[in-house]
Amino acid sequence: MADSIIIRVQSPDGVKRITATKRETVATFLKKVAKEFGFRNNGFSVYTNRNRTGEITASQNKSLNLLKIKHGDMLFLYPSSPAGSSSETMDTSVSQSSRPVGAPQVVEDDIDQYLIKQDGKIYRNRDQQLCRHGPLGKCVHCVPLEPFDEDYLNHLEPPVKHMSFHAYIRKLTGGADKGKFVALENISCKIKSGCEGHPPWPEGICTKCQPSAITLNRQKYRHVDNIMFENHTIADRFLDFWRKTGNQHLGYLYGRYTEHKDIPLGIRAEVAAIYEPPQIGTQNSLEILEDPKAEVVDEIAAKLGLRKVGWIFTDLVSEDTRKGTVRYSRNKDTYYLSAEECITAGNFQNQHPNICRLSPDGHFGSKFVTVVATGGPDNQVHFEGYQVSNQCMALVRDECLLPCRDAPELGYAKESSSEQYVPDVFYKDIDKFGNEITQLARPLPVEYLIIDITTTFPKDPVYTFSISQNPFPIENRDVLGETQDFHSLATYLSQNTSSVFLDIVSDFHLLLFLVTNEVMPLRDSISLLLEAVRTKNEELAQTWKKSEQWATIEQLCSTVGVQLPGLHEYGAVGGSTHAVSAAMWACQHCTFMNQPGTDHCEMCSLPRT
Repeated sequence: MADSIIIRVQSPDGVKRITATKRETVATFLKKVAKEFGFRNNGFSVYTNRNRTGEITASQNKSLNLLKIKHGDMLFLYPSSPAGSSSETMDTSVSQSSRPVGAPQVVEDDIDQYLIKQDGKIYRNRDQQLCRHGPLGKCVHCVPLEPFDEDYLNHLEPPVKHMSFHAYIRKLTGGADKGKFVALENISCKIKSGCEGHPPWPEGICTKCQPSAITLNRQKYRHVDNIMFENHTIADRFLDFWRKTGNQHLGYLYGRYTEHKDIPLGIRAEVAAIYEPPQIGTQNSLEILEDPKAEVVDEIAAKLGLRKVGWIFTDLVSEDTRKGTVRYSRNKDTYYLSAEECITAGNFQNQHPNICRLSPDGHFGSKFVTVVATGGPDNQVHFEGYQVSNQCMALVRDECLLPCRDAPELGYAKESSSEQYVPDVFYKDIDKFGNEITQLARPLPVEYLIIDITTTFPKDPVYTFSISQNPFPIENRDVLGETQDFHSLATYLSQNTSSVFLDIVSDFHLLLFLVTNEVMPLRDSISLLLEAVRTKNEELAQTWKKSEQWATIEQLCSTVGVQLPGLHEYGAVGGSTHAVSAAMWACQHCTFMNQPGTDHCEMCSLPRT
């Protein structure tokens, strides 16, 4: 056509040529632009100048000729939405269009959303000896490094073997395509369903449904780069169980994920409290029992701004009780994590997946950490942090990995049976001649599955919960004679006479008792107090203190024979403390409230005194 023209349109994604006519309306032309650049709606603006002046608006009455747009002119397109692929955004993060096809819409963790927006580059000062340019120039000796630069990580003190997960994502999404085709696939060890060309396993299998063999490699990244306990008191109270009984113990770590600034785009797991579930511990074994309160604990932690970030267990053997030393048993000559512990860690990590937008499944890996309290080289208690690799998570999830009974440092990849097909698992080793060889993972050294994480304590302690000289007993420690009941609550309140009510109730274990006790659970009426503890708001705490629920709690405490200071100021409405005490009495064994005039508990039949 004689009046056909070509107009160039430049966007952050590049330049495209749009064929149009001089008499074509602006609205029709903009529809062609939207189709060419993949916009479904008017989420963009087109300008005649690079500095975003001279905007071209959709009009059915104006033609391109009227706007003096000629053949070969350059127009400039800018996405109007903040999630669009502007040049600034694409330099530092992955655009929304880079999500793999078919990937679900997911909401990532707050720390992930924060790190996505960060620059992440490692800035260096001008080298006085090597740089030959002015103060505003850059050269290879001072140009900013990418967060995944291995040479930089290896020269840190101490050296960093694993880059952060977000640095790994930046490495995948770098280059010209900006990660448009990146998809973090989760490993599957199961036969793909829906293959109709043959009978089901064990009668038949084909290359379409057969899972690929797995070669174990050292994982180059880790989802968590540091574990930090807020203060020593958290760890000391957990270790008290072993100190008093000599039996091993286990707990769940509750805290939050924050930025770890010592490593580019790193993530830190901060531990604020340890919850100890029902368990049976001996000197050399641990058995986790079913916990009926697990859901409530997670709910209370969430209202306090916390979440379950990991688990901790002890492996301590006293060496010299006079010196207070413990045996150094986990080292390079034995093992760091046993195969059974790796399988348990993999199971926990599968239960707490890491939400990821780049995975077709919506999740990839896990931020759940493992901490071992064990003896160190100086025969003192050390806290060692670990995770297991994504390959180990897949083997555990699909039930392909077993521990060895007589060698804790070795795992064993199951063999295929008529009930289950197991793909071959290999690992690479060095033979006696120095050659790299591939071995079948039967057995398997678990070092191929472990990722170590630095575990630290801050120089300046942090306290999400208050610290008391006479703390409230920890749950599920009946074997020590430490029970959570209204007698222990009354004792705790009588010993902590602080004028700041918020300091008294800012105890994780106390809050759990108030919610989970069988006499008067406060699950539906404690939200205001939890909000006060989370925000450290004394006024909110004082408001809840005047509630009917707290007055009832104080009355129940007074029935066990412990007088609470200041009870008359904010006690129950009506009636005296002595009248209530004379009316009913609480059993010291099961806390059941009995009617007056009885000498034995109606619930457990034990004597009153």
